[in-house]
Amino acid sequence: MDLSAIQKIAITAAIEGGLEIMNIYENEDFQVEIKEDDSPLTIADKRANEIINEHLIPTEIPVISEENKQLDYSERKRWYQCWIVDPLDGTKEFIKRSGEFTVNIALIENQKPVFGVIYVPDNAELYFGIVNQGAYKVEGIQSNEHIEEILSKAKAINPDKFDDKIKVVGSRAHMNQDTLKYIESLEKDLIEKVEIVFKGSSLKFCLLAEGNVQVYPRFAPTMEWDTAAGQAICEAVGLQVIDKGTSEVMVYNREKLLNNYFLVSNLG
Repeated sequence: MDLSAIQKIAITAAIEGGLEIMNIYENEDFQVEIKEDDSPLTIADKRANEIINEHLIPTEIPVISEENKQLDYSERKRWYQCWIVDPLDGTKEFIKRSGEFTVNIALIENQKPVFGVIYVPDNAELYFGIVNQGAYKVEGIQSNEHIEEILSKAKAINPDKFDDKIKVVGSRAHMNQDTLKYIESLEKDLIEKVEIVFKGSSLKFCLLAEGNVQVYPRFAPTMEWDTAAGQAICEAVGLQVIDKGTSEVMVYNREKLLNNYFLVSNLG
């Protein structure tokens, strides 16, 4: 595992953003704002975004973040590289204090994820993946650890372990009729009942990459920053995120940053 300087910067940014999120989570009676798209926003989203931008902007790679003002596609379409960031994925879970929220950072080249970082602040776990090289997990990160110490504890993950029962991961808030119909069709094809595992934020991608679930159908709205880092980690272990609108692998820095429905499956 030989990480480049910019990959280390992204990991550091995710962890430091996550530390600030936990500082607010544990010590502040934060207020909740409602954005124009009816999604919630807290001071944790804003502060984590500021910290992450402070790390990423010096790389001179442009940043698409949920909490940044989005540039027009006429400018973005010229980018060969960009970062895609969600400084606090799972704000609703943060507000509910479920612990199921993450920091997501992905590096995109030619509209394809090549590197992704997901940091889980509540339990200080880190996932990162390098497409065509592999994905890794680090547990129990300490706030004062140097990046090299953190990386020395990284363990490779893969999705090869299977339980007796097929598990489908989904969101409690988005278990809609389209998703339920898909699960019913899956049970019919497999001639067995599947287990539904509920998980917030991009943790669903992490469960897939580790082999703790086998299928993630997302038939509800997401944005590019919700999925880019998770897709990079999944692709690093050989899984594909299939855009249901195009039937192709999902691409990024599109004119419209709203994703189509998608499916990730490890059923072959």
